[in-house]
Amino acid sequence: MIRIENLSKTFTLHNQGSAVIPVMAGANLSVAQGECIALTGASGAGKSTLMRMIYGNYLAASGHIWIGDTDVAAANPREILDLRRHTLGYVSQFLRVVPRVPTVEVVAEPLLAVGTPRDAAMERARALLARLNIPERLWSLSPTTFSGGEQQRVNIARGFAHDYPAMLLDEPTASLDATNRETVLGLIEEAKARGAAIVGIFHDEAARDRVCDRVIDVTGFTPGVAA
Repeated sequence: MIRIENLSKTFTLHNQGSAVIPVMAGANLSVAQGECIALTGASGAGKSTLMRMIYGNYLAASGHIWIGDTDVAAANPREILDLRRHTLGYVSQFLRVVPRVPTVEVVAEPLLAVGTPRDAAMERARALLARLNIPERLWSLSPTTFSGGEQQRVNIARGFAHDYPAMLLDEPTASLDATNRETVLGLIEEAKARGAAIVGIFHDEAARDRVCDRVIDVTGFTPGVAA
């Protein structure tokens, strides 16, 4: 479902004489349906860079990033937006939403975007918010005023609202209490069971051991560095 072939990435430092810094070269990776892999490596090794390339936020210097039949590395903006709407979900560490939009609408939005009837989308959103222990009195408020932990759980609810065939998870259990951590791990296990291909960054080793099928050290993708 996710296939990376000979991927490379450079950054150009325009404020330093346009110096070109190679940060990734020769990356190869595949993730099957129903499989979850964890990206590991020291800070700065390229875990987040690789995730952003898969999602289409960073352009590849060369190589391919296949999500199903779409090569993100060669796709145009319209194709990437369509991929994100229907196929590729991303749970980041930070919630970014339009102010004043009610929380339940924030969570339901991915479903509404793919044509789910409004009643069904709202029902799914309410069920996820309840499961992630967001008090019902907050559902009609904007999540921009919530605590960090509440915002993280809203972000997770939004990310799991639609049954994406492929998912990217950036520290999905970070800073969660035991109850909500268990809920998130359950959501990941359910996504795997329905066939989602998942790439994640998990610093929580116990969570990684529970839900991940393989661990990939991205240090091996760094030019001139052996894994």
